[in-house]
Amino acid sequence: MAVATGNSFASRFGVHIAVLIFVAIWTIPTLGILVSSLRDKDQIIASGWWNSFSSSTQTEAGRLPAASMQVEKDGKFVLQGNIFGNSAVRNISAFGVKSAAPTQYPAGTSADLGDGVTLQLNADGSFIMQSPKAFEGDRGQRIYYASSAPPKFTTDNYKTVLFSEGIGRSFMNSLTVTIPATVIPILIAAFAAYALAWMRFPGRALLIAVIIGLLVVPLQMSLIPLLKLYNGVGAFFGMPSKTYLGIWLAHTGFGLPFAIYLLRSYIAGLPREIMESARIDGASDFEIFVKIVLPLSFPVLASFAIFQFLWVWNDLLVAMVFLGTEADQIVLTAKLNALLGSRGGDWEILTTSAFVTIIVPLIVFFSLQRYFVRGLLAGSVKGG
Repeated sequence: MAVATGNSFASRFGVHIAVLIFVAIWTIPTLGILVSSLRDKDQIIASGWWNSFSSSTQTEAGRLPAASMQVEKDGKFVLQGNIFGNSAVRNISAFGVKSAAPTQYPAGTSADLGDGVTLQLNADGSFIMQSPKAFEGDRGQRIYYASSAPPKFTTDNYKTVLFSEGIGRSFMNSLTVTIPATVIPILIAAFAAYALAWMRFPGRALLIAVIIGLLVVPLQMSLIPLLKLYNGVGAFFGMPSKTYLGIWLAHTGFGLPFAIYLLRSYIAGLPREIMESARIDGASDFEIFVKIVLPLSFPVLASFAIFQFLWVWNDLLVAMVFLGTEADQIVLTAKLNALLGSRGGDWEILTTSAFVTIIVPLIVFFSLQRYFVRGLLAGSVKGG
């Protein structure tokens, strides 16, 4: 008995550890994307997101004022001011006048630049440069410095992404594609699953076998034939083929085999006594489906809705084939793919766009997750 209890405890402990690992693997990158999307460009380049709550050290370059700003004091020509101007004060630790040695002199010390010229750069950014001869030239002395900047978080990245980069419009385009492409196959598959589970008609077994066979057909094999079919239908009716209706039908067709298979497994496992009692009371198949089957099937409907929504929302291939890339049609994944090419070095834009992309699937999943496992497993131990 003690051995069995020990094995049970070890098994539960192992499961908890495995779940914790999976949660960490998923949560840490998501947290990193969120934190990075709220940082400015300079801090993203200077340090990783895990250092975002502490000051970051950066090596930067600046230029002192031109010779026209000099004043004469005590027989010397002087340039002075603050390297940061009116911006936030940062703590400078060292400075230099050569790119090969940007931190040659500690902050606050006077550097000898030769010919009697000295430069002092303080930690707060204030400087004084003195020379026995008048400064010349339209451009000031180039200097380099290492400074520590306090952590800074901003929502400007989201304003840029949503209103300047076109992500906001693509976000609405993705919703326009995803919501109907999730609802339509659920409606069709629910009727088909009930018919295949509880109605007897010729060819029923063959139809079930065909549906199961369609589960293993690669999506890529049917893209070109379907696109040719859409183009032909569009040309026949004098309408463009790449429309929202076309991509709704495409996603419906690709999602139906799995939807019917999943829903039929669940519906076939509903108690036979309920169905027979309803028929004895004179209920038609439609009434049984609407008043009994649908309410009892909500967990599995929610499970498939999560699958279909996530697949359609994250889809790029079908959207590129069956929908245009104009501003009023391009979906979020395609827009993000375009940003990778045009803004590949702007990590603040890419991380913000990525988080905007995943926020809706997260909301959908956590809203329906209590039905997820129940719907997937409910029909796995019994069937009709």
